[in-house]
Amino acid sequence: MNAEKIASEISKRLSVEEAEASMIVAKAITGGEASEVNISDWYEQRFLPNLVLIDEDGYSRMCIDALKILDKTAATDYGGSRQRDMGQLWADMTRGYLGEFAFQLFLRSKGIEITLGHEKGELSDYLVGDIREVRKSGEDSRPPKLQIGIKTTKWNGIWFDLPGDQFNHSAAHTFIKVGTGRNHLFAFFKKISVFKDKVLKVGQDIGLLTADESTDLYNLLPTFKPVPAYISGFVLREPGYPKSSYGGRKGRLHYKINSWSGPISALDLQNIKEKENITGRVEFEGIGKFSHDRGYLFNAGSLLWKQEDWKRLIEKM
Repeated sequence: MNAEKIASEISKRLSVEEAEASMIVAKAITGGEASEVNISDWYEQRFLPNLVLIDEDGYSRMCIDALKILDKTAATDYGGSRQRDMGQLWADMTRGYLGEFAFQLFLRSKGIEITLGHEKGELSDYLVGDIREVRKSGEDSRPPKLQIGIKTTKWNGIWFDLPGDQFNHSAAHTFIKVGTGRNHLFAFFKKISVFKDKVLKVGQDIGLLTADESTDLYNLLPTFKPVPAYISGFVLREPGYPKSSYGGRKGRLHYKINSWSGPISALDLQNIKEKENITGRVEFEGIGKFSHDRGYLFNAGSLLWKQEDWKRLIEKM
């Protein structure tokens, strides 16, 4: 199958628009997970085996878990000063927890149960997703032998970005793409009748909405669907990574970085500019630059993802 046919298959399987499915495929190519030539192998061997669906019950649990710690969670981005209001913070926290729940479902399909730890922290400090307990078949629950960090992004994420010292806090780090979109909380509220029985009813009661207007507004709201999540892969902390392990495209003036695997620091882009004799800008594909000045960075194509990779990781847990 070519990229267009695979996008059509994803659209049907996940009940998403063709444009969203095409974006999923395009980002797999941009992030180095696949090429136009082997995109069918990516779909059958990587995407489908590492895909889970989160139902309404799972979404409800993660939504409430996020709400329980909302007032104890910092509302700023890592390394930045942008404040999020409680609604956006709740939506973002829920998305992060959905990624953790997706990993729980993924491991369950492989015969291992985990307990997640949900506690206060910075919004981007995905360490709140550390695995607290592990239970393998025939065993009692116990602390994991290997600590695994869980980081969630949207469908369009191609960079596994670990700012500051996050990389050193866990022995392994998983990268999970969750298909929530921008309106997942609204879709959930519609599902549990928050709008029909509360918000829109108030509008009718105070004379701001007619019954027909209320119905029209209700029909415009997004409808809740099972949330797809793609466990893109993972990286191990050991045995370590070389500095400035990158790849990219050199244009007439600028240089576009499309692969990276290892530590990143403030001077790296300038060093690349000098090394590649670039007169223009050196930027990362899809994002330009990152807001922090040190950490670890991986493109999705550089992650471990095969079934034998997951088997070895699970054995160490």
